[in-house]
Amino acid sequence: MHRNDNDATNMEQLLNQIRESAEGTEQVTVRDILNGVGERSFGPVVLLAGLVTIAPLIGDIPGVPTILGMIVVLTLGQLLFQRRSIWLPSWISQRSVPRDKLLKGLDWLQKPARFLDRWTGPRLVILVDGPGLYVMAVICILVALAMPAMEVVPFTANGAGGALMAFGLGIVARDGLLAIVATSLTLLTGWFVITGLMG
Repeated sequence: MHRNDNDATNMEQLLNQIRESAEGTEQVTVRDILNGVGERSFGPVVLLAGLVTIAPLIGDIPGVPTILGMIVVLTLGQLLFQRRSIWLPSWISQRSVPRDKLLKGLDWLQKPARFLDRWTGPRLVILVDGPGLYVMAVICILVALAMPAMEVVPFTANGAGGALMAFGLGIVARDGLLAIVATSLTLLTGWFVITGLMG
């Protein structure tokens, strides 16, 4: 994965980029946000999908987790095939969220972002570079494919969002320890989904 000088390296930077992408419009599209974080930024897109899923007001909108799951599958599928930029079909890229709801969600995430940024950084980099990155991409795709089912099992979509957020932040901050945490959260969420669907 190529890293550009403008790519976010922590959560606060990413939130600021999203906030800037929302300027001057009442409805913020997926394409607006993608342009804001960078079309080559596979890690930030996964982190963003996780953040939106767990954010109040946005992630609670019916259908949003499923759409975000589709974005993750399409995005990381392109990473596995080593595309240099992210392409999304127009029916996804033109989906929008009201600017006021987006900004409230970003405000809610600001303090957690500062806290996490203090505790993340390059560690166990081998897990988020090279082959390790592709392993994480496959796990994220599996999580994203399960997100439609998670909409009918209470709170599991939030667990998936937390896992995607950890994976995305691990890629952004080059933090392999977060990749381990994300994998554990994925397994726990998967167990809740299975037991919830069988119950």
